[in-house]
Amino acid sequence: MSGIGWAQAIVLLVAVQRLGELLLARRNDRRLRAEGAVEHGRGHYPLLVALHAGWLAAIFLAVPPERPPSWPLLALFAAMQAARVWVIVSLGRFWTTRVLVAPGQALVRRGPYRWLRHPNYVVVVAEIALLPLVFGAWKIAVAFSIANGLLLAWRIHVEERALEID
Repeated sequence: MSGIGWAQAIVLLVAVQRLGELLLARRNDRRLRAEGAVEHGRGHYPLLVALHAGWLAAIFLAVPPERPPSWPLLALFAAMQAARVWVIVSLGRFWTTRVLVAPGQALVRRGPYRWLRHPNYVVVVAEIALLPLVFGAWKIAVAFSIANGLLLAWRIHVEERALEID
């Protein structure tokens, strides 16, 4: 791979995955809004998008193309992608990247939601830390994990309040 290494290739794959997820989320958003769902915490959403885009860009730009991955950490990151799919499938038509609450809708209690209140955020926390660590970029892992932790604390607060209102 001339000019593009493992890190850059994997970041591009993750970016394509995330774009596909955004398309699915947009479709679910439209359906939920048509059913009367109300969005909560709209102001933090651009910050989440910027954080995730910045995280991928930092890895893409900062990791030298010749740096090989840590295969065990990459396998763990791949496991997180499987967990991400499990979350999305479990929520089905209710999965979205926004905080949308449909009136009268019961909480999903299947899949990982049987055991965890916010399994998607467990996956996101792991991903934010793991992918840079796959390439030894611990400074990126630490910086984006801190930023992500602060933003997720806000988002979880928004979600919990939105679910109380309903």
